Amino acid sequence: MTKSAVAVAAAIAVLAGCRADDRIGAAVASVGRVAQPAQPSYSVRVPVPPAPVRIAAPQPLVAAIKAIGTQFDGKVGIAVQSINQGWTVSSNGDVKMPQQSVSKLWVALTVLDLRDQGRLTLDDPVTVTKADLTLFHQPVASLVGDTGYRTTVRDLQYRAITSSDNTANDRLLSYVGGPEAVRAMIARKQLGAIRFGPGERLLQSYTAGLTWQQRYSAAGAFQQARAALSPAVRAAAFNAYVADPIDGASANAIADALARLVKGDLLSPSSTQWLIQTMSETRTGRARLRANLPGGWSIAHKTGTGQDFGRRTAGFNDVGVLTAPDGRRYTVAVLIGDTSRPVRERQQLIQSVAGAVIAAEHNRSDMVVAQQPAAMSSASGAN
Repeated sequence: MTKSAVAVAAAIAVLAGCRADDRIGAAVASVGRVAQPAQPSYSVRVPVPPAPVRIAAPQPLVAAIKAIGTQFDGKVGIAVQSINQGWTVSSNGDVKMPQQSVSKLWVALTVLDLRDQGRLTLDDPVTVTKADLTLFHQPVASLVGDTGYRTTVRDLQYRAITSSDNTANDRLLSYVGGPEAVRAMIARKQLGAIRFGPGERLLQSYTAGLTWQQRYSAAGAFQQARAALSPAVRAAAFNAYVADPIDGASANAIADALARLVKGDLLSPSSTQWLIQTMSETRTGRARLRANLPGGWSIAHKTGTGQDFGRRTAGFNDVGVLTAPDGRRYTVAVLIGDTSRPVRERQQLIQSVAGAVIAAEHNRSDMVVAQQPAAMSSASGAN
């Protein structure tokens, strides 16, 4: 056999072997595939979280707040929120009412928010000059001499909340950047239906139908200028303000903002504590929310009272945090936007809201106590 013939034969043998190996390999692979067990199918069920439990407000309180709000002769907004349980009861709670000095709370929040940011301290020095004087209630004016009154942010803030000092508040307002700074804080913290006006001097001038002049800051000067206006001018200005108050806020928004303050959503713990403690030392409105509180109850609050026109008043308010003896807390906002009823009746309306909250808490406590003997009896029987 020639060499070429041997080579061809060898090649044929190799090819034959390759085909045989291929057939064996395929068979092995086929056997392997057949031997593989079928993959099981899984059905994964993702648990659905339970719906949050909604706690309903006590029906006697709902009925009481409705009756208080609808039976009073005037424009009234009322809101009560349980901080512990989250429910809110209101009457006309979404309508913006004149805040008047209730709006000092938003200046305080702006000051303390800047403190939390490290942009000011409560011990920052501030000087109040004669050019800073406003009108109406401003006890600090007696301290302002020719060289001014040198004090601190802390002092002015305390005066603005506890004594509702208009000049102290307006000086703080200018110190933090004016009305726009407060409005920016309200928007950033999403406080809702709360407006902030142009400051005490411009707000009161607008309500009266005057254009502000600094000479009005002298005792009695504003009242004299206001009295010189025609009744038609005064009525038009007063009615325009009441219909669409430039410092208007809803009772619901205020009650919710106070609840968020207490829960620590708006300020640092130290700033929150400072503001609530200061509000608890408020000296205005003795015959409003704080009147006739039973033993063990406490309140931190801020009042607001607007101008009179005839027998009418544009804003007679009190808002705050009521704390029960067992520590449960409620925010309350009562805003009388316009009424001609006597002051005593307005005070009694505000007191009745606090009384309704206290009654609801008392009934809840009675119910808890009434349930204890049954629970103890059941446990005793089990033994």
